[in-house]
Amino acid sequence: MEPKKILLIEDNPEMRENTAEILELANYKVMTAQNGKEGVHLTSEFNPDLIICDIMMPELDGYSVLHLLGKDEHTANIPFVFLTAKAEKEDYRKGMTMGADDYLTKPYDDVELLNIVEMRLKKSERLKRQFDRSAKGLDQFIEEAKSFDLIAKLAEDKKVKTLKKKETIYTEGSYPSNVFFLQKGKVKAYKSNTSGKEYITDLYKEGDFFGYLDLLQGEPYQETAIALEGAEVSMIPKDDFFNLLQGNREVSSKFIRMLSNEIKDREERLLHLAYNSVRKRVAQALVTLVQRYQEDKAKPFSMSITREDIASMVGTATETVIRTLSDFKDEKLIDMKGSLITVFEYEKLVRMRN
Repeated sequence: MEPKKILLIEDNPEMRENTAEILELANYKVMTAQNGKEGVHLTSEFNPDLIICDIMMPELDGYSVLHLLGKDEHTANIPFVFLTAKAEKEDYRKGMTMGADDYLTKPYDDVELLNIVEMRLKKSERLKRQFDRSAKGLDQFIEEAKSFDLIAKLAEDKKVKTLKKKETIYTEGSYPSNVFFLQKGKVKAYKSNTSGKEYITDLYKEGDFFGYLDLLQGEPYQETAIALEGAEVSMIPKDDFFNLLQGNREVSSKFIRMLSNEIKDREERLLHLAYNSVRKRVAQALVTLVQRYQEDKAKPFSMSITREDIASMVGTATETVIRTLSDFKDEKLIDMKGSLITVFEYEKLVRMRN
């Protein structure tokens, strides 16, 4: 196993050499920098597993180093430990508020240093693991995050709501109080215009988080969410959600990656809606359903969905969608039996929408 890499940023030569020696004797690979500016430059080259950084330094102090590294997605998640000759609470609070993971006050002994390094590396390694987007995966993630004593309530207060088909989860204009995790079933989110016409903005499948963007922005829901079929939804209270995001840089980064819910795909769908023909838009809607709800794209895909819902995805009249679907059926691309639509030629639909 490759030794863990540590970047030590310290302007005092004696302190820098002594600390590096302790770490190297413990079988860590150490790179040193004599000031903050050099440390920021070396971070991208060395790609350390952990950074130990003095606060009071010339050219660029430790707070500035942490700020600059936090702005880069490639370095923002590296565990960061501050070194300081001061033991004042103000310094401690400022560093932790900015996202530091720990604090070591000079003078420190070998055991203190190695204990902090080992603990931070272990916690970072656990949070780098990937978790399934499922109820089990959510529980695994919560168990890992509980080691940070940040979200003990999150697991305790996690309520599961069972929904019937067409049952509303939240409505456009209401204020968020939870983040939702879809354990079972399918959910649609849609917006309504002044005349009551719907446009489906997103489709959610098992393992998706939703309802969090408006919560983060502190605004009412911009859309309504309804179950497309019988569903089970975990409800995470907003206070616990914010405690999770604000409590620890690594935990928040992990959760945000889990929460990222096809924003790029949504933007692409809006572009298709604005510029493509109805035929291409209906093809896009069918492709989206397959992409969202079936892993093996080579197999036929079947789903019960109303023509009105497809029209809401396409942004056109229901009658127009019915005519286009009939054309697709005649072309052997799909089959229709009542509300059940079966897609046979996924690849052809993909080419058609482009």
